[in-house]
Amino acid sequence: MADPEILFDPFAPGFTDDPYPAYRALREGDPVQEHPFGFWILSRHEDVSALLRSGHSVDYRNTEENSVARLQADAMLQADPEYSETIDTYGLSMLDRDPPDHTRLRGLVAKVFTPRSVAALEPFVAELVDDALERLADASGGDLIDILAFPIPFAVISRMLGIPAADHDRIRELSGLLVRTLEPIGDPEQLAPINRARLAMQEIVTGLIDAKRAHPGDDLLTALIAAESDGDRLTDEELVAQVILLYVAGHETTVNLIGNGTLALLRTPGELKKLHDTPQLAVNAVEEMLRYDAPVQQSRRITLSPYEVGGKTIPRGAFVIAGLASANRDEAVFGPDAAELRVDRANARNHVSFGGGPHHCLGAALARLEARVAVERLAARFPGLALAGEPAWNGRINLRGLDTLPVIAG
Repeated sequence: MADPEILFDPFAPGFTDDPYPAYRALREGDPVQEHPFGFWILSRHEDVSALLRSGHSVDYRNTEENSVARLQADAMLQADPEYSETIDTYGLSMLDRDPPDHTRLRGLVAKVFTPRSVAALEPFVAELVDDALERLADASGGDLIDILAFPIPFAVISRMLGIPAADHDRIRELSGLLVRTLEPIGDPEQLAPINRARLAMQEIVTGLIDAKRAHPGDDLLTALIAAESDGDRLTDEELVAQVILLYVAGHETTVNLIGNGTLALLRTPGELKKLHDTPQLAVNAVEEMLRYDAPVQQSRRITLSPYEVGGKTIPRGAFVIAGLASANRDEAVFGPDAAELRVDRANARNHVSFGGGPHHCLGAALARLEARVAVERLAARFPGLALAGEPAWNGRINLRGLDTLPVIAG
């Protein structure tokens, strides 16, 4: 029997500020845990990595009918639909589909989301970062989330997709609600607002697609509309779903990467100095930031057959949480100092922050580029950067990040 004191409890006071003691307790006491809420959670690196590559499902429809995941998804679909004429794309993104649907969707998106197109963005990213750092210097500090971590990835994905500036504020507001659909346990009071945001975002994206069809541009959205493989194209519903996924996942996760990683550097000033003195460490520093405080803390799989792990059998149709953040702190892989930030850690890239298997994050190269440019330039410009007060966490379990990060620029 599991020790009741080490149950995964994301609602415990202080959990979202620092979940890592709870994850360590899981790894040491019950690394394959059947939770009273009706799901399983894996916390060791070996088990998490194997599950991500196992070929089990991501589609909530494969869960048992009375499971928390199925009930939550059904509640989402029934929650106060305000826009009755809007198409519904819930569950159509590649994040929610299994092969062969996932293979087809990912293949079409990957045709335009290429390493070359990502690499070509570096001068634009550098310009955005330098402008942000100039504002930080002029004010002798400020909120690093508001000045740097949020605007950079938001501007980049907006430019990639060719989204007009007039739509940015509304999309930013809606995506802040939509990101909550990635939480493992939803707040019932948030279902109706999230559903309205989802439908409103679909209306905006549908309008943008219509505009791009009438006036094609040199952008990702135009390329997605035209993307074809063996005569196959994205349907209108699929196109809307992928664009929303790219927008929400394409900037919220990178906000967390830059924000969480910078906070870790500020709390270990020796590592910040190391990065300042040796700028070429920036590439590995980003991998260590991804490992140390994962911007996405969990992934999911639904078992298609009984699954043996850690001496236990998880039944078919079970919702299983892969504890990415816990796996990244596993001492068995990263050593006795796994709970410490080391920008020169030799095996930092063994993290699982981008998932694994067929669902490995398509935007990994873009996130790495944005974070590398941001932290390299930040460390070079402000070797004496320091906290100006307590940071505030966003209260999320999965896309756990900072709402504010007050700093003094020195």
